[in-house]
Amino acid sequence: MRAGRRVDVALAAGLLLLCVYAPMRLCAQTLDSLPTTGASGKLWDPARAGRPLAPVTARDNTDAIQAIEKRLRCTCGCQLDVYTCRTTDFTCETSPAMHQRVLALTDQGKSGPEIVDAFVRDNGVSILMAPPKHGFNLAGYFMPSILILVAAAGDDEPRCASRLRLSRRARAPEPRAAPVQGLTSC
Repeated sequence: MRAGRRVDVALAAGLLLLCVYAPMRLCAQTLDSLPTTGASGKLWDPARAGRPLAPVTARDNTDAIQAIEKRLRCTCGCQLDVYTCRTTDFTCETSPAMHQRVLALTDQGKSGPEIVDAFVRDNGVSILMAPPKHGFNLAGYFMPSILILVAAAGDDEPRCASRLRLSRRARAPEPRAAPVQGLTSC
């Protein structure tokens, strides 16, 4: 019976500490009115928080730049296009460098296809998000559709109906011949 009282006393002491200590901690924390001030303090060295990023300008996200970068695959291994990797994966150091190269080629007066061709010359066709639409690559674009049409045209009836008919035939009992009178088995 003493063990039960010990448990009750320990439980009561824990609840008392929780009731007294928890509100004191909640009062000590205040919400920051500004991100760089308040109880959490001021961030004195932003470089310690991660890789410093160059400020984004309007030129970085023009429709022409986005169209070019969405055609190029980032070479960091993420399998994303340069624009998506650059704007979502802030740990990647490859896509910002590729973006700077796109901007440099744009500053030289090159058009979108010329910039893409420059990347293909340096990195090969694998840098493209989609294979070029000429030569043998056309088979990748048209063969799935052609195979679906050939398969649909080759069937006289849908596969489901023929399977249903076969399963009904398998379940139907076969008629048995009537026993012949006068024959007995040994």
